[in-house]
Amino acid sequence: MSLARRPLATILSLLAALALAGCGVSEQPSGEQDAGAEKTGASAFPVSVEHKYGTTEIPKEPKRVVTLGLSDQDAVLALGVKPVGAVDWFKERPYGLWPWTKDLWGKETPEIVGERDDFDKEKVLNLKPDLILALYSGMTEEQYGELSKIAPTVGQPKDFPDYGAPWQDMTRLAGEALGKADEVDKLISGIDDQFAKVREEHKDWQGKSVAVVDPFQPGKYAVFQKTDPKAVFMTEMGYTVPDAINEAAGENNAAEISAERADLIDTDLLLFLTADPSAEQRVQADPVYKGLAAAREGRAMFVPYAQPPIGAALSFNTVLSIPYALDEFVPLLDKS
Repeated sequence: MSLARRPLATILSLLAALALAGCGVSEQPSGEQDAGAEKTGASAFPVSVEHKYGTTEIPKEPKRVVTLGLSDQDAVLALGVKPVGAVDWFKERPYGLWPWTKDLWGKETPEIVGERDDFDKEKVLNLKPDLILALYSGMTEEQYGELSKIAPTVGQPKDFPDYGAPWQDMTRLAGEALGKADEVDKLISGIDDQFAKVREEHKDWQGKSVAVVDPFQPGKYAVFQKTDPKAVFMTEMGYTVPDAINEAAGENNAAEISAERADLIDTDLLLFLTADPSAEQRVQADPVYKGLAAAREGRAMFVPYAQPPIGAALSFNTVLSIPYALDEFVPLLDKS
């Protein structure tokens, strides 16, 4: 089995083990469950889930889940549930070419019910969901009210800006809604252990500055602040995002700068994520870029969003994509 597939296999094995454990025959008579035991699955319901727009009551175990956040389907899939509806991101469909979820989807693919924060309520209604999740989203309160008329709806994690909640918080929220809080804790712990191992094996990365950048147009760059998933991935490996970048981004997930402000990205590691194969050549021809110490000293990396989808994995930054990203990206960083 290839190295890239091991984390996915590990997650699948964990889920299988959890499922088998849940199927065991109890030695206790019916109705005499240990009062201190955690309730999971159907026994966990009803549950109350707090989020940005209040508290949602979920009366019974959801069977038909629609995910409206850009990466919400990953957490749901990791917990053994296949969403019947999802939104599109990267124009690849949520079940498209991503190696970290393709096997989990199998032949049962979801109905596409919209794109970023543009939800087709009629399509959602026709799927007859019993739970709607919009965690990694910019869902408005008005949209929340309309969707709540269709099914119990859980919005973004509270106390965070839209698209700014840590992956752990979004995963836990999904786990609460699905009645699988214990399984979520195990999944998160496994990912945390992987990051800890990377930090232990690469102590020279600790505390070094990083700029994660998308050169989306000639002479223009999107520089991601510390709450963006791509930057979070780097900080969990030990890097730090300079305060100047975070301040420039403000409440947005990225600061859009021109080449004249390239001083912001002159960091210990300059990571470019590129959607256009010609972007690397274009950036390297920029005289302003050539003047950066990061460029002169070979501290810049160019990594694609797709083919292989390393940049996409960093963008998702979920319990399923992180193991893939670590397997693919860490060796590249080791060679840089």
